[in-house]
Order: sequence, then structure tokens, then C-alpha cells
Amino acid sequence: MKAHLISNVKFMDTRKEIKELVEEAIKKAYGIDFDVQVLRPKERNHGDFSVSCALEIGKTINSKPLDIAEQIKENLKSDSIEKVEIAGPGFINFFVSSKVIKKEVKNILKEKDKFGDLEIGKGQKIQIEFISANPTGPLTVGNGRGGPFGDVLSNVFQKAGYRVEKAYYVNDFGKQILTLGHSILKDEESKYTGEYIDEIGKRIKGEDVYSVGKKGAEIILNEMIKKTIEKLGIKYDEWFLESELHKKGEIDKTIELLKKKELIYESEGALWFKSTQFKDERDRVLIKSNGEKTYLAGDIAYHKYKFEKKKFNRVINVWGADHYGDVAGLKAGVEALGHKDKLEIILLQFVTVMKDGSPVKMSKRLGTAITMDDLLEELNSDVIRFFFLNKAANTHLAFDLNLAKEQSDKNPVFYVQYAHARISSILNKAGDIKIPKDFSLLNDKREIELMKQILRFKEIIEDTVKDYQIQRIPQYAIDLATTFHGFYQDCQVLIEDNDLKNQRLGLVLATKITLKNVLNLMGISAPDKM
Repeated sequence: MKAHLISNVKFMDTRKEIKELVEEAIKKAYGIDFDVQVLRPKERNHGDFSVSCALEIGKTINSKPLDIAEQIKENLKSDSIEKVEIAGPGFINFFVSSKVIKKEVKNILKEKDKFGDLEIGKGQKIQIEFISANPTGPLTVGNGRGGPFGDVLSNVFQKAGYRVEKAYYVNDFGKQILTLGHSILKDEESKYTGEYIDEIGKRIKGEDVYSVGKKGAEIILNEMIKKTIEKLGIKYDEWFLESELHKKGEIDKTIELLKKKELIYESEGALWFKSTQFKDERDRVLIKSNGEKTYLAGDIAYHKYKFEKKKFNRVINVWGADHYGDVAGLKAGVEALGHKDKLEIILLQFVTVMKDGSPVKMSKRLGTAITMDDLLEELNSDVIRFFFLNKAANTHLAFDLNLAKEQSDKNPVFYVQYAHARISSILNKAGDIKIPKDFSLLNDKREIELMKQILRFKEIIEDTVKDYQIQRIPQYAIDLATTFHGFYQDCQVLIEDNDLKNQRLGLVLATKITLKNVLNLMGISAPDKM
């Protein structure tokens, strides 16, 4: 997965400042340009940020990393940094000024739901296409995994200043529609089975297999897939029908364009695309020897529409892992059209629903794979979304039904939502809250930890826009809830000292704003009571 370089981030960003300071110090001391990576240390006593550049430079200039670290440290000056320490073999650890932290937290009380907004995207247009399951049956948990992932990735890009379109591509043309028709008519070529096929069969009359399949696909899309997606809290900006590409001759136009570029040849009666010219391992068929157009032909034409008609600066497709073999062909097609490096494809691994330690295999509606509706009957969308988001895209997701149903701190959704409800309860008890002039009295370790945790939110947005690691967001919600619970345990809020009370209430309010913004990003409710 390709990471994108982000520049000109316009917010008080200590991490970015450290990067620039260290790079400048290296240039001054050694006359070399060096791309410094600023990381967060795993141990809190190692500071807020850390760089290991002295170790790497030491290998190239044949000098001791500790000496290099000392030399870099001498050239570092900033009001944002309270302390710089050299540790181990040559790590440079940075401790951020508590004054800076307190000032930033104060700003959150003004920003409210705008806290976390960035200007990285600068209004660039981006489309995120996700789910796009064939309209031949209800959404399964496998293809449904793309729903929360794509929806939340879209929300993150929006938060980062991009203009985002959420899209669903409906494959309502060709072989699978014909197969659906056969299945509804229950003839010898039928493939799809289950209660839903029986129900549709009662409603559709006719003998033309393709027309029956087409009508069946419309019912499945409008009465099953769209309703399931609505229950998951997802709203698309565009539902694009593959049949429209065929109707308007867009696939033929795209193939003609590739012919003009001398990227098409005929072999064994089929029409082939020279995708090996674009680092694909083999050339790809666009029109089979029987005249049937392949999925790839339609996909390239669809992406021509995305980039040339809708003018997207970038497109991200969220696909299931079973589409791995289609990635290189489509990327080659997009590059051939002149849009190199504008398409990203994220592959999501499979989902297994677990109950009492064993996989659940039987669906009420399909008789095979578990559907999203099966899951939605057992759980609300908040729980499903959180659990689906909590694992990296390239990781197989074992969905623990027992844990998802549990109403305790063991359940991460309950744990995070309970933190929000607890905060709401504290603020309700406090009544009218005076916004503090500053947070100068908040010097307890727990208070500082909570402020630092809150300010990580912008980093979370920035990093996720770079690498699409959505699981970072639910994990951050858990971390914030944990840090808040620790603060609340050690620092009494509703006390007689009015000045300290108001400042702690201000910090509690900033925590609520942040937690709500994180939950909003995930499309999960932020309850005031539980």
C-alpha cells in the first residue's frame, strides 16, 4: 500500500516542527539533507517524540551515533520543546512544553466539532468506492466489511480537507445477471439458492432469462442491499450502474482509445490489452472470442469516467481479498489512460463470525454465508462498525459474537461509549461551566497525560490519510477513554477550589469534544446516558 507525502499542514504541529528542526540541525552540522522520521516512543518516560536519525547517519559518515546526537541537540532551539534527552545508542527524545499543550487544549473548547479539521486536502476531489457487491444476493459479512471501512476512510479524508464522494458500483450487467435469471427460474443453469431466491421467484413472471435476472437484481439492490447499507448508517453520494456504461457505448469508446494508443491486439479471436507494458505480469483480455466483454473492460471504462468526467484527483477502491488478481490489470488500464498513481486499491481480508469459540456458518437467508442482516438482527450498527474497524485491512477478522454482545468493559464499544456517558454525567452535575482562561493549575501527571492524549487526535487524522490504517481510530478511542478513566480516578473534578474545579471541568469538556468527534468519524453514537 502506497503512502502519500503530506505537506503544508496548517495547524500547531509539534511533530512537524521537530522534523524540520532536526533536519535543519543535520544540514547545519553535516551539510547533508536527511528525511527525518519522528515517532512516538512506546515508553512514556522516553518523551513525547523520538528520532533515531543519529543511528542512521552514523552508518554513512562513520561517526559515533552518540556524538552525532549531541551535535544535533546543540542546534535545536524551540519554545515548543521543554526538554531534549539523548538515550540508548543515540536516540533523541523530545518532551513537549506543557505551556504549549495547555494552550492547544484551550483552543479545543472554541473549535468544538471542528477540532481535528485539517487543510491537508486543500479541497482536492477524491472518490472512495466501497462494497460494490454484485446485486445477486444479500450482503454477506465478507463483502459488508468494506462498508464501515470505506465509510470511515471517507470521513477521515473529509476531516482532512478533501472533497469526498462515496460511491457504489453496481454490476448489473452480463453473466451474473443471466445466472441470477436462471436461478430465479430454477432451471438447469441455476446457481444462487436461498429463501430470497424463492421469494423473488414468486414476484417475477416471465420466460426471458436475462429480463428476469435484471428485475431480480433491481429487487435485491433496492430492497435488500440498500436497506442493509442504511441500517449500517452509510449514505452513498453515487450509485453507478454498470449497464449505463454499456448503454452509452462507453466501453467501446474506451477500447477504441486504447487501440489509438496501440495498446490492443487480437489473438485467438479475442481482443487483448497490453497490460504488461504497465508492469502487469500478463496481458489481459478485454473482449472474449465469443464477443463478451470482460469485467476489466467495464472497470477501465468506469475509471475513465471517474478521472475524466468527474475529475477526481485520486480514487480509492476498497475490495475484498478475492479480487487480488484483478488489481494489476485495472491499475495498468488506469495508467494507460494517463492517470498513473491516481488509483489506490485496498484489499480487505475475510471475516469469520465466531460464537462460543467456533465459527458460525449457517445463514438464515442464504443457507451458507452469514449475511449482514443476520448480524444486524443480533447487534446494533455501533457494535458492528467498531468491531469491523478494529482490525487492519490485511488482517483476517474473527468477529466474536459473545464479546460483541457483552455489556461490560471487556467490550471495547461499551468501554468507549461508557467514557462519553460518564463525562456527560460529570458535566451535568457541574451545571453551568465557566470556560477557564487557561489551564495553568493542571500539573498533575494524569492531567498532563490526558491533555497529550487529546492532542494526538490531529496526528491520528494525518497519519490515517497517509496510510489508510483505519484501525488506528478505534484504538485511539480506546486509548483516550483509558486515559480519561485514569485521570478521573486520580483527580477529583467537583471540588471546592473553584479555579482548579473550572480548569478540570474545561479538560473534561475538551475530552468530551474529542471523544465525540472520534465516534462521529466512526459513525458511532456518543450516548449521554447508558
